[in-house]
Amino acid sequence: MTKRSTPPRLSAMPAEALSRVAAPTVAFWVAKALSTAMGESVSDWSIRALPPVVAVLVGFLAFAAALAVQLRTGRYVPWLYWTTVAMVGVFGTMAADVAHVVLGLPYAASFLLCAALLAGLFAAWQRTEGSVSVHDVTTTRRELFYWSAVVLTFAMGTALGDLAAVTLRGLTHGYAGSIVLFTAAILVPVAGYRLLHWGPVLSFWFAYVLTRPLGASVADWLGKPVAERGVGLGSGWVGLVLLLAMAAVVATMGRRGEVLIDAGGAVDVHRTAPGALAAED
Repeated sequence: MTKRSTPPRLSAMPAEALSRVAAPTVAFWVAKALSTAMGESVSDWSIRALPPVVAVLVGFLAFAAALAVQLRTGRYVPWLYWTTVAMVGVFGTMAADVAHVVLGLPYAASFLLCAALLAGLFAAWQRTEGSVSVHDVTTTRRELFYWSAVVLTFAMGTALGDLAAVTLRGLTHGYAGSIVLFTAAILVPVAGYRLLHWGPVLSFWFAYVLTRPLGASVADWLGKPVAERGVGLGSGWVGLVLLLAMAAVVATMGRRGEVLIDAGGAVDVHRTAPGALAAED
């Protein structure tokens, strides 16, 4: 009987063959959901605790600094990667709010604009690099494409969430209804991947976009006053709890020592769970 070969361990791979961003494991999806909700709450709290212009400026500088360090590092480091994601969540929410409140851009228009920009970005990324898989983010140029996509998915998801919870609140009944709506929606790519044989890359980015409005709806429901159909816990307290929860999840992540890489892409053999989009390649 022929012995099945074992793919090489991460430590045996050259640095240029390793993705610089997180693999879509179960822990990844938990941290991603927490980051979207946390970004919404912290953004809401900061623009009330600080002058709005100062809050946006601080948010932008924190985002720019985190992204610069992430790009300069040139490898996946959990705390650094997720700090950058968290800053995208906070500043991305602020930017979306500025587009609506200051520029007067309707949520529907913001959503369609971001969707068009994201489609164009994916087309350019695919044409230039030949792949939009997170497992192939191995160069600075590919990482720039990746983070541009992350920013646009946050902005598009923010607009979509506000569109459902605010503009269409007569249909969704506010934040609670939006939670139900987006929980159902995020099951679509999961079912498509597990049951209908959708491509893993499409399924990943589909789900990635939907985590934003789902997380934001949860954060708004918990933090908004009762008069605005929320629970009334306060955005500051909700943001703090979510930040601590996210930090706890990130602390459990290793530096990808459990990821095996073969000719077919990267597969997390220890953290993949049935029903999770954890084999994206």
